[in-house]
Amino acid sequence: MFSTYTDPEAYMDGSLLFSASHIISLCVTLALLLFLFLFRNKPWMKRVGRWLIIFGLAGSEIWLNYWYFSTNMWDIRYTLPFQLCSISLYLCVWMLLMKQKWVFEVVYFLGVGGALQALLTPELFYDFPHFRFLHFFIAHISIILAVFYMLWVEKFQVKFKSVWKAFGALNVIALVVFLVNRFTDGNYMFLAKKPTNASLIDFLGPYPWYILTLELVVLIIFLLLYAPFLIKEKTKSKRRVNAKL
Repeated sequence: MFSTYTDPEAYMDGSLLFSASHIISLCVTLALLLFLFLFRNKPWMKRVGRWLIIFGLAGSEIWLNYWYFSTNMWDIRYTLPFQLCSISLYLCVWMLLMKQKWVFEVVYFLGVGGALQALLTPELFYDFPHFRFLHFFIAHISIILAVFYMLWVEKFQVKFKSVWKAFGALNVIALVVFLVNRFTDGNYMFLAKKPTNASLIDFLGPYPWYILTLELVVLIIFLLLYAPFLIKEKTKSKRRVNAKL
């Protein structure tokens, strides 16, 4: 039976960063991405793969909220879906159901950037095999799989303007979440204070200045995520030029 103790930090002694369970989870992520890539052109992937990812996304969120309420751990300061990855999760479900390109353009940057950072430096106070550990990695891995499903299976692409769409969307989301934090006394998206565990934010200065520094870091990350598409476009252009010679 789950404890009803409401202080999450009491469940953890030390950091999960690069622990055995953390490294194994990262290996599972890479293995699932490799599986998705290798079977991306199989007809059954569109029929089965998409719904399995949707189940991972929606199921993990439903399961999480059931656990919050059944253990009396629901708290407006911590459990609303206003962390970046929670927002990305909902957008991923909509993206997979509706296959809208503009949602993919936003989620590609927000989802991969946010979920990858979360997987590398997890803000998590429960180790394997606790439910919260399993939920954390199922949800974040599903976000990444959703994005690469659209990229590899549905053949969606992003353009340079997609960088600015995603950056603009992120700032609108941040403004809304900032107001939510003021109302709830929460720390969603870490806009009120730094996370308590070790993370990349530790290198970006004190509060509130790290938020401005983070804007620049996010833009750089978005540009790096766009780089493969830029290289692909330049390669195609070069081939077209060579074909005309």
